Amino acid sequence: MSPVRTGLTFGMTVAVFYALCTVVWALAPGPFLGFMNNLFHGMDFGSLAQSKPFDGIGFVSALLILSVWAFFAGTFFVWLSRRIER
Repeated sequence: MSPVRTGLTFGMTVAVFYALCTVVWALAPGPFLGFMNNLFHGMDFGSLAQSKPFDGIGFVSALLILSVWAFFAGTFFVWLSRRIER
């Protein structure tokens, strides 16, 4: 298990699933908001929803930040796993 390969794999996985989440939100915001409310034990996220146009720069920024974070998390995971095995 290579730390860099694992980091890249995790970073790419997070990027794909973040993009899919964004697509679902864009296509069905009402049902998605209902799902999120249920996912977080009935918290109401409705007051956070704003009707504004899609922000491509915000999406790409969040995608990059989450992907880089996931890369480092995946790399650290392998590094730590190797240390624990010793």
